[in-house]
Amino acid sequence: MSLIEVILVDPQDNPTGTMEKQEVHRKGLMHRAVTVYLFNHRGELLLQRRARDKYHCGGLWSNTCCGHPLPGEQTHKAAERRLAEEMGISTILTAAFELSYHLTVTDGLSEHEYGHIFFGHCDQPPILNPAEADAWRYSSLSQLQAEMAAAPQRFTPWFVHTLSRVVEYRQHQAAGAV
Repeated sequence: MSLIEVILVDPQDNPTGTMEKQEVHRKGLMHRAVTVYLFNHRGELLLQRRARDKYHCGGLWSNTCCGHPLPGEQTHKAAERRLAEEMGISTILTAAFELSYHLTVTDGLSEHEYGHIFFGHCDQPPILNPAEADAWRYSSLSQLQAEMAAAPQRFTPWFVHTLSRVVEYRQHQAAGAV
């Protein structure tokens, strides 16, 4: 298995170097990430359950997909690539917002990311890459918020952290404010 390099960044998302992905997560260094949220025609979010043997957060429910741009790769292209690699889907993605966080995940690792969040629409069922995800489902945002409030441990930490921003952004989109 080849080692994957990610882009280290400062708090303004300026590149500061590269480093192997798992080492970055062990050291808790800030790096660039992409996160995709796909909605169907009913406004339901496509979720994935991370494959149980992922190096962190295996077996937890999460957003449609996420990953890291490769050195020299544009964030939009990285989001499209990860969506195809994880879910077997190709669709138009739109940059929604950016945020940063530093969260403890499983196995003594942390996610210290400057995240580029992308939204898309698709009714196509995913074709899961079993190395990435082992289940999928659609959920309304209100149902998801209730599930998350009742059992946050069933979801990835970044998904729990980011969902309120996703809901807020969708409400602004619906109101025509975005």
